[in-house]
Amino acid sequence: MAKPKGKSPRVIPPKSRAKGPLRVAKTSHKTKKPPDFVLKQRKKEIAADLLSPLPIRENPVRAAGNNTEKAFSRLQCSAVPESLPCREEQFEYILTFLEGKLTSGTGGCLYVSGVPGTGKTATVHGVIQTLQQSIGVDGIPDFRYIEINGMRLSEPKQAYVQLWKELNGSDKRVTPDHASQLLDKFFSNPAKIESPIVLLVDELDLLLSRKQTVLYQLFDWPSRPGCPLIVLAIANTMDLPERAMLGRVSSRLGMQRLIFQPYTFPQLTSILQSRVDDLAVFAEEALEFVARKVAGVSGDARRALNICLLALELLNAPGKDGKPEERPAVVNISLVSDAIKVIASSPKLSAIQNASHFEKLFLHAVLLEFKRSGIEETIFSDVLSTLTLVCQTNGIKRMPSVPSVRSICCSLATSRLILLDKSTRDLQQRIQLNISTDDVSFALGELF
Repeated sequence: MAKPKGKSPRVIPPKSRAKGPLRVAKTSHKTKKPPDFVLKQRKKEIAADLLSPLPIRENPVRAAGNNTEKAFSRLQCSAVPESLPCREEQFEYILTFLEGKLTSGTGGCLYVSGVPGTGKTATVHGVIQTLQQSIGVDGIPDFRYIEINGMRLSEPKQAYVQLWKELNGSDKRVTPDHASQLLDKFFSNPAKIESPIVLLVDELDLLLSRKQTVLYQLFDWPSRPGCPLIVLAIANTMDLPERAMLGRVSSRLGMQRLIFQPYTFPQLTSILQSRVDDLAVFAEEALEFVARKVAGVSGDARRALNICLLALELLNAPGKDGKPEERPAVVNISLVSDAIKVIASSPKLSAIQNASHFEKLFLHAVLLEFKRSGIEETIFSDVLSTLTLVCQTNGIKRMPSVPSVRSICCSLATSRLILLDKSTRDLQQRIQLNISTDDVSFALGELF
């Protein structure tokens, strides 16, 4: 039998084969792309999954059971009380203003001002709720209510976009300039406006810009003949129109103004008692102690509620190693003092309290600039001028040099107590607080 020509293949025994990674033979096979209709179907399925509504809660939220749980619920800052104590006059003023505008079908502006935590927004919300329940009674027509908060806008011009979306009811994207043109055309034809519009502009301070075009248009539209737009503007500064607004803007705002003064000790006591007095979880002297402490610093009702809420948590907190400790039956002055110490011992407040004397003076100068301008943003040159006056007031004869003040500013920015604009480092550098003004005032209370 003849052998085939050529060399026979060499067979490598299994034990002597070289070790190494397996090599996969390359093929020219390519994965076929699915048809276009299949890709479109998959995109629709993915979009449906992403836009699917959240599951509906089958069981309702459990209502508060005992008095402690009810107190927790009532002490929340977001809880809406049945009545607003100590703000009856302001409530009646806003209600009368809106009723007159709605029944006459005319537009107008009302400027509401006051320091934070004095019940401005809560009072307006209560008035709107009362009016919505009174539609059709005493000639009050149906109206649209729209709310814009400057804290939720990336820039002042975004107010145009939000207002147009609320009026138009569509999710179609528009630029701020285009939305401004559409709104101007809309309010220029009052015959096409079906019902009056009540617009609440909260945190008006944050809508200020160099040209103030947004504020001018918001206050100009209600002054047009027959335009049923009613603007309620809320700000933290009483004299903001005179200090920061241009003449043409303040003239459009008009003279209808309402001031909310800080809560006094009796008023804060009444507010706290109205929320928890019938639950028997707070001693009367404990509520008075909270009201006296807060009234001496800022008169902010929200801070008083937070202190009471924390004291209630300390009352029900577990002891060490999970073992129960002997606690009083109700919240007393001792627990309230512990709650105030806990709030004061937060990292940022501790940083302020442990800061140098000139760093505290710098923060105090920043607060004074905020109060002067009505805007919670300032520049380095203004703080430097105010710091000079603060040093003179406190009997400091030797004022730090400009490089030293710059070093103090950078030190506070490193501690994340203030925020600096990194785009410039000259005298026009913008400065913002990275902590609430109330917390800074609380931390500096013993010094100033």
